[in-house]
Amino acid sequence: MSESSGSHAIGVDVGGTKVAAGLVRLDDGAVLARRLTPTLPERGGRAVLDDVLSIAASLLEESKRLDAVPRSVGIGLAELVSPRGEVLSAATIDWLNLAPAEVLRKETGLDVTLEADVRAAALAEGRYGAGKGKGSFLYITVGTGISAALVIGGVPYTGSRGLTGTFASSPIAWFDDEGNVHTGKSLEQFAAGPAFAARLCARRAGFPGDARAVLRLAEAEDRDALWVVQGAAKALGAAIAFLVNTLDPEIVVIGGGLGAAADWYRELVQAETRNLVWSDLHREIALHTAALGADAGLIGAAAATVTSGKDKP
Repeated sequence: MSESSGSHAIGVDVGGTKVAAGLVRLDDGAVLARRLTPTLPERGGRAVLDDVLSIAASLLEESKRLDAVPRSVGIGLAELVSPRGEVLSAATIDWLNLAPAEVLRKETGLDVTLEADVRAAALAEGRYGAGKGKGSFLYITVGTGISAALVIGGVPYTGSRGLTGTFASSPIAWFDDEGNVHTGKSLEQFAAGPAFAARLCARRAGFPGDARAVLRLAEAEDRDALWVVQGAAKALGAAIAFLVNTLDPEIVVIGGGLGAAADWYRELVQAETRNLVWSDLHREIALHTAALGADAGLIGAAAATVTSGKDKP
């Protein structure tokens, strides 16, 4: 006889670079089976949704062999998502007019929950990872993009419309001494994954690597790569310090493909953050690497199936 269907869920993390999915045991967040495929969002939203359907069907079939059949599937999407699970943006993956939850429910026969990917990952870290047992923490994900989520009592804050998290996408504005307004690049254009390679290419034409390659070069004390990485750390540290000054979280957790890529980079960001925290009362705030690593998004998407609509602040 199979285990209770309520003790497992399928989680799917739909990001700008990859779709990662797994069969998750909800008691402890263990991933019992995995799937991974490139997102390739330029193919259009329907093609990405078809991939998610195929992955979910494959995991559902495997769950029967593992005697761990789920009742639900959760999707963490790299877009804005309302508290009711409605897709509100199409910056990377255009699901605005596809009714993805309805399509998945019809095709799989499972209950479906849709959540913003950053809040899903934050939920996982709060329930099973670096934020477990904390009254509040700030989760920052750094990958293809940069997003943030405040977690209070283990539950990510959704806001009134579900639009929390987009603190790194808008251009940074400032006033000069004459009162003129200037707008520059966004934080993502300095510190997100694609920016690492793009900024190094600006100094070294034809650089073939990605963000991780830039980090490796910087660790080897390559001058151009250090310029890129140190600039990114300064920009990201300043942004995190602003959020710490405003929200006063207990700790900060950094995840995402780039955020969790190297401990020495996190330490560099931590030093920049602490330098710009205003009050000595939280100047020594700890920045932790996400304990669940690359699995945080899919585990949180699965966990969201049992927290959807419950006690969201």
